[in-house]
Amino acid sequence: MEKPVKALPNWVRYPLFQHNLKPLPYLDLKRHFREWRQFILPVFVLVGAILLIVLITVRTGNNSIVDPEKLVNPARIGLLSPKETFFDPAFAVASPIELAEAPKAVAFDFPVGSRHGALTYNAQPFLTSRHLGDDLNGIGGQNSDLGDPVFAISDGLCIEAGWPSDGWGNVVILLHELPNGQVIESFYGHLDKILIPVGKQVRRGDKIGTIGNADGLYLAHLHFELRTYPTIDAGAGYADSKMGRLSGELSLKKWRTREDNQLAAAPTGSPLPAKPMTFDTEAKSAP
Repeated sequence: MEKPVKALPNWVRYPLFQHNLKPLPYLDLKRHFREWRQFILPVFVLVGAILLIVLITVRTGNNSIVDPEKLVNPARIGLLSPKETFFDPAFAVASPIELAEAPKAVAFDFPVGSRHGALTYNAQPFLTSRHLGDDLNGIGGQNSDLGDPVFAISDGLCIEAGWPSDGWGNVVILLHELPNGQVIESFYGHLDKILIPVGKQVRRGDKIGTIGNADGLYLAHLHFELRTYPTIDAGAGYADSKMGRLSGELSLKKWRTREDNQLAAAPTGSPLPAKPMTFDTEAKSAP
C-alpha cells in the first residue's frame, strides 16, 4: 500500500519569482531619496555651516589672545609669584600727595542731624555685634531720613567717592589731619547720592551726600566710621577686632573742643593748609 504524499507548502510549489508582487510604498527608494534631498539635506548643511563658523571663531579667538606670562618673566611679590598670591584691596592706600594735601581739622561736628547730633540716634553703636561703625538714623526711624543731607565732620580731602559693592552702596571717604599731625579718615556708607568728586577739599558742614539704603538693601541710615589708617578700600563692616577703627560717636564728642550746648559757626573760605613737609637734606655729623 502506497503512503500518501504530503502536499508541499506553497512557498515550494510557487517560488517567489513566480509571484506577481508589487513593491510596497515604504520600499520606494527613489521617493524617499527625493524627500531626503528636499528636507533633510538642507538641515545637515545648515548644522554643518554653524559648526564650521563656531570652530573658526574659537580658533581665531585662541590665536588672538596672547598670555603675557609666556612673553615676559612674571614679576614677583616678595617671594611669591603672581600665581601664588592675590591682590588685597586693603593695600590700596592714600597716595603721598593726598596725605600731604589733607587739610588740618581743628573742629568737628556730627555728620547728620544738627551739628551736635540732635534729631538722630545711634541704632547700632561701635563694636555692637562686631559692628565696626555707627549706624546713625533719623529720630523718625524706618526710611524717614532717606535723602536727608550728610555733612563733612571737619575740613577734609575726598579720596574716594563711588560704589565699591552692593553691600555698601555709595561711599565717600574724607582724609583729615588732626592738630597733632595724625592723619585719619571719615567713612560715610550707604549714601543715596554723592555730592562731591574725588580730589575735592571740603569744609566742616559741607554737604557731601544724602542718606540712602544701598538701593533698598537696608532701611535708610548712615554707616559712619573713623579710621586711623588712610585707605580707599571700603573693607568689611563687621569683624572680631577694631581693625583700626575708632568709636565715631565718642571721638566726635571728644574732638568738638566745646560744650554740647555750644555751636560753632560754619567755616568759610578755603580749608586750613596741611602742615608743610620738611626734609633734612644735610647729613648730620657724628658726635
